[in-house]
Amino acid sequence: MKEFLESIGVNVGIALAGMFGSLIMLGKNSSSNLRTTLFAIITGVSSANYITPIVSNMINISEQYEMGVAFILGFLGLKGVEKISEKLLKNDK
Repeated sequence: MKEFLESIGVNVGIALAGMFGSLIMLGKNSSSNLRTTLFAIITGVSSANYITPIVSNMINISEQYEMGVAFILGFLGLKGVEKISEKLLKNDK
């Protein structure tokens, strides 16, 4: 199973760290709406999995700290992706 996930671009350790971060962000409001909860978890896991390598490379973080970065990105979820994309795609006018 792990080999399959890695073949489609999912780093299991980073995805789990992102999932735990997103679960903490949900807090007590998670039981109010199942669709919102699932979207928040998927967003947290996806942002952690796919954005962690980019952020780690941008700020020169060694591989041993990537799980921490993944946790933070999972916690930030969609807001973190918005902030990072603003910084990366900033147009100096």
